[in-house]
Amino acid sequence: MNFTDKLFNTSRKNRSLLCIGLDPDPELMPKANILEFNRAIIDATHDLVCAYKPNLAFYEALGMEGFTILEKTIEYIPGDIPIIGDAKRGDIGNTAKAYAKALFSTFGFDAATINPYLGFDSVEPFISYRDKGIFTLCRTSNKGASDFQDLPCPSGSPLYEVVAQKAKQWNVYGNIGLVVGATYPEELKKVRSICPEMPLLIPGIGAQGGDLASAVNYGTDAQGEKAIIAISRQILYASKEKDFALAARNVAEKIRNQINSYLASRQRAK
Repeated sequence: MNFTDKLFNTSRKNRSLLCIGLDPDPELMPKANILEFNRAIIDATHDLVCAYKPNLAFYEALGMEGFTILEKTIEYIPGDIPIIGDAKRGDIGNTAKAYAKALFSTFGFDAATINPYLGFDSVEPFISYRDKGIFTLCRTSNKGASDFQDLPCPSGSPLYEVVAQKAKQWNVYGNIGLVVGATYPEELKKVRSICPEMPLLIPGIGAQGGDLASAVNYGTDAQGEKAIIAISRQILYASKEKDFALAARNVAEKIRNQINSYLASRQRAK
């Protein structure tokens, strides 16, 4: 099963566009073993999500132990739930080929985030894994995104729009998506208009201040799908006490229900 089919199956079964980022930060976590923490979060939320998204930086920061934790976390996630490796890799072709092998063959992620700014030869090794999802950084959620992503290109369009157009052009196998932050709703709306059929990975809700209603209204496709709304800290650290898993579930369920409420309102307005 390819990534898109796996995503749709889980999203429809769980009635969810919510993706939880498994980003364990010892400074924010309750006092718990990191692997046990991840497993508890998964146990509490697996029926509420469309995907999980581990950010590799949090595991790399732990050294070799972190890679073991990541491997065991991936193994623990139910097999029908897609896993997005948030790696943001991007390098020259030969190195990109090794990165793609690491993410898709070694770790076994169903999808990965990549940086397209070295051009097509840095992206092609990922695209060649036809059953895997590739989420290209387009208009990211951070404050400094405008430093480069808003710069006008010779066509007159800002760089992030050119990235969206290029991704659409490269999407010969139907396995490319885009990363667009909820913190920039007008840009999100524009990218969706450029790529109406492409999956969008949408971070920036919660700690970064993105608006959930705008993310749903502007980020989903005409059928109210193909949006993956990624939230980490707001869910993971809902409590620092022993009830952290239950607290995480309560927040995740509330957000999942809010998303569905916005979708229902949009459907009624048509």
